[in-house]
Amino acid sequence: MKKRIVLTGGPGGGKTTALDLIRREFCGKIASVPEAATMMFSGGIDRAKNDTVLRTQQVAIFNLQKHLEDIQRATYPECVVLCDRGSLDGLAYWPDSKEDFFKTMGSSIEEEFARYDAVIFFETAAKSGESIRSNNPIRNESDKAAIELDTKLQAIWSQHPNFNLVGSSESFIRKVLFGIMTIENVIGQYKHY
Repeated sequence: MKKRIVLTGGPGGGKTTALDLIRREFCGKIASVPEAATMMFSGGIDRAKNDTVLRTQQVAIFNLQKHLEDIQRATYPECVVLCDRGSLDGLAYWPDSKEDFFKTMGSSIEEEFARYDAVIFFETAAKSGESIRSNNPIRNESDKAAIELDTKLQAIWSQHPNFNLVGSSESFIRKVLFGIMTIENVIGQYKHY
């Protein structure tokens, strides 16, 4: 079976920009999966204001993410599936314990890691003091919140056996280019795509 790669990281990390560029570079060889949370929140669902709603939203995002990945896998069986975020991103937003997250989702960290052959993590620009403003109206995190989320996400995803970090740097263009090269290298590990 063709491979599945997740692009993730804190808000303002450059992953969406890199994904747009890599789609052009590997046209016809990759199938991209849009970010489930952005789809949901741009579709008229307001961000949670309490933990009960937050839990329900994260369950919906978790399931939507996995179903979108499975749809792309079935639709494009010959392509590498490149995911804008992965099923474990919701763990960074979960208001309760890690154990509660996996019990609620009916899964485990091992099961979720097994879905992905590689993780490419784009560290938030806020960690190097740069602005994280974007064209995504759904993203409303402050720099401080972006750093906190990035730290949580990195702690989760760095446990994956094929974790690749695209660190924050002062030049956004160099960072995105490094991210694209990292994606190319990971995809290049699978010569059959």
